[in-house]
Amino acid sequence: MKKHFLVTGILLFTMLFSIDVSAQKFSDVDKSPHDISYFKPARNASPVIKVVYGRPQKKGRTIFGSLVPYGKVWRTGANEATEITFFKDVKLGDQDIKTGTYTLFTIPNKDSWTIIINSDTDVWGSYYYDKDKDVARLDVPVKKIDALEYFSIAFTKETDGARMVLAWDNISAAVPFSF
Repeated sequence: MKKHFLVTGILLFTMLFSIDVSAQKFSDVDKSPHDISYFKPARNASPVIKVVYGRPQKKGRTIFGSLVPYGKVWRTGANEATEITFFKDVKLGDQDIKTGTYTLFTIPNKDSWTIIINSDTDVWGSYYYDKDKDVARLDVPVKKIDALEYFSIAFTKETDGARMVLAWDNISAAVPFSF
């Protein structure tokens, strides 16, 4: 019995020190964390829309018209382009969008934003944006809001669907989806 405990002890001791105990090197936390925003028509309902996006910070900078230039395609967040998934067919304005995952691009302007749903997915930024892959486009007005440090996306319930609200700095744009 003592021999059994001795052999077991030696075996455990050997196994313990033969395992590589060096620490795994992980990258630092991203300066623009990712977030997810869902639209569910009711508390226990399945989601209709899901958005995965990077949340850049203002950090005292001028955002629209400077960091995010007017009139140019924007990834609508930070890092990878924003990804939007529709779990059922929806309409953006009068344009039909089939169930699936897309990229959400925008073109900010001073008084309005062009909302773009594009079929090219898994893209970094908007560097390789291809207009030929646009599924739907809609111009929406912007409004002034109290300053917001982090870029944010949220949903509000509407009678015939939902509004996706994009907001950062002192600007917001509401994007209507019906379903």
